[in-house]
Amino acid sequence: MRPTVRLKMTLLYAGVFFVAGALLLSVSYVLVRNNLTDPTAAGTVAPGDWALQQTISHELASDALHKLRSQYAIALAAMTGLSVLLGWGVAGRVLRPLQRITATAQRVSQDNLDERIGLEGPRDELKELADTFDDMLERLDLAFAAQRRFVANASHELRTPLTVMRTAIDVALAKPNRTTGQLEDMAARVRRSVDRAEHMIEALLVLAISDQGVTSSELLDLSAVAEDALELAAPGIARLGLRVEADLGPAETTGDQQLIERMVWNLVDNAVRHNEPGGWIRLTTSRYPGGAELRIANSGPVVPPGAVPTLAEPFRRIAKQPDGGVGLGLSIAQSVSTAHGAHLDVRSQPEGGLAVSLTLPGRP
Repeated sequence: MRPTVRLKMTLLYAGVFFVAGALLLSVSYVLVRNNLTDPTAAGTVAPGDWALQQTISHELASDALHKLRSQYAIALAAMTGLSVLLGWGVAGRVLRPLQRITATAQRVSQDNLDERIGLEGPRDELKELADTFDDMLERLDLAFAAQRRFVANASHELRTPLTVMRTAIDVALAKPNRTTGQLEDMAARVRRSVDRAEHMIEALLVLAISDQGVTSSELLDLSAVAEDALELAAPGIARLGLRVEADLGPAETTGDQQLIERMVWNLVDNAVRHNEPGGWIRLTTSRYPGGAELRIANSGPVVPPGAVPTLAEPFRRIAKQPDGGVGLGLSIAQSVSTAHGAHLDVRSQPEGGLAVSLTLPGRP
């Protein structure tokens, strides 16, 4: 027979009952024997009859104790056998929720993660185990759904620049008398599509790296990182004529420098891309007890409050951007902040645009 948990519990129940029964019967046997062999129990007898009385009493006690031992042994064996049957039934009833959990786990696959145990009853250890398993299935269901959406969106987004390149090349080759200007125009369109695809692949790699967690940590200042990000965004700021209000106070923190620089750059880049001509950007960095903080707000189109929680999803856009945005900026920022134990808060503003607050643990 396979050594199942039910069998082990049954043997454990029977073993405990056997030991307890043997101890109880042993104590009872000792008490009975002491009472049967007590010399004072014979009362007052004639001196000549004392030896005969002792012999008779000893024989009677020995016979009674022998019968008692036999009866106790039979009773202990019978009750032990009964305890095995009762233990088997009780163990099966106790382990029935585990059988439901096992059956559900065997049925679950990537295609039917909606299976749930739904165990009813008092909140004991098995109930907590079943609820924990249901919560795990819920998280797996959400994770697989997000992964499927991510793969589908990534495939679609990467197909777009490839389609543009193929179309530009086919159109240029279809012209019998191609001019140098037409070839240069085709090359420029292919170059823009290559840049877009390269930008997207780089963003996907950064997102994958940040999802794996922080592997290195060093001291850095958010004010210096924000200043570098503003310098990189200067062409876009100048093109839209944006007014930048920067108050970059010391804000020391620790973390992976490359990931944090990419996160801050994405936040600044989003504030520029999703802005409007003649708009504004406010950027501040500061210290607070126990950490460092970066705040960035920008003007721009009104973002519905209900759409804000979805902005951190990969390839999520409120409106299509003509400047080549791939919809991974806030996804990367959210992933990097989570990897660093930081908190990223994104809110829409009634007058338009977003207000983003990033808090990182301070220097230890």
